[in-house]
Amino acid sequence: MATAKTQDGDGRAESGSKSSGKSRKDKSLTAATAASEALAHIKELVSSKPMGITSVEPTEDGWLVEVEVLEEQRIPSSADQLALYAVELDPEGELMAYRRTKQYGRGRSGNGNGVS
Repeated sequence: MATAKTQDGDGRAESGSKSSGKSRKDKSLTAATAASEALAHIKELVSSKPMGITSVEPTEDGWLVEVEVLEEQRIPSSADQLALYAVELDPEGELMAYRRTKQYGRGRSGNGNGVS
């Protein structure tokens, strides 16, 4: 089985088969894609239900995404306990770090009312 050789934009030879889509090196995330990646990482790592994205911002090292999570569901729902998780992604969307930054009751803003 032969491998195809091509030239890249710099005139250097590349060997191997080409995959559909961009290589990881060329991949740059949009804010929406970064948010989706962060949500997927939180779903994998935290046993609680993610509720949604509260913020997305680019950083020098990738993206910082804040995800709201339902930590404890109660009856009535106004007594639910929520939390915010900060998720740091590299430029390709790989998880670098995550941490719970706030915990608060539903209906509260989480600004000074919860446990850090």
